[in-house]
This record gives sequence, C-alpha cells and structure tokens, in this order.
Amino acid sequence: MAAKQISLQEYLQRVHNFEANPDQWVFLGERPALIDIYASWCGPCQRLSPILDQLAEKYAGKIDIYKVDVDTDRAVPRAYKIKSVPTLIFAPLNADRQMMHGDMTMAQLSEAIENILLNQQ
Repeated sequence: MAAKQISLQEYLQRVHNFEANPDQWVFLGERPALIDIYASWCGPCQRLSPILDQLAEKYAGKIDIYKVDVDTDRAVPRAYKIKSVPTLIFAPLNADRQMMHGDMTMAQLSEAIENILLNQQ
C-alpha cells in the first residue's frame, strides 16, 4: 500500500472543506490522516515519498496518508498559506491539525504519527 494521491475535490471531501469552513478546521476523515503537500521537482519531497509509502503500509487501517501536488492543486497550499515543500499536515480525529515543514526521517515521522495522530484518539 502506498500513500494515496488525492485531488482537490477528494481533499475537500476526505480531509477539510476549507471552501465551506475557511476559518475553522473541521476534519472530515474517518481515521487520523497525514497529508504530504509536495512538488514532484522537490528533492526533499522525493526523499520523503518512499518513507511515506512504507508508513502507509505500516499504519494501514489506522491512519490515512495522502499526497497533494502543489503544481496540480494549488488551492490546498494557498488555503493554509504554505510557502515551502514538503509540508506535512497531521490531522488527528479529535484535535486541531499540526503542520511540519521540511524533510523528515522514518524515525521522526513514526514518532510524530504515534504522538500526534494515534495518541489523540
């Protein structure tokens, strides 16, 4: 299982409809989610991609891992004022989102998933 590439429409249905709720975070997912805001030309994003695919397999059924390409879907980074890639959005079920910027290791991401997404339930 790999991280799932999603379109703007899927993002609005599965994560957060920022068009309907521009001033409030309302998470729409059934499971906690990690969203990778990336660009295909970005070196750190390319290094992060296989790590996210491994984590998608490791945490299958516990969290969803999505990818949004800034060159295809500019509305998502614009809605959150994201200026650099990669940016990771951690979306727990019962708490506000958290964002982290830059390249991360497997260990750092696993720790963040455990602490931010799985310990919030």
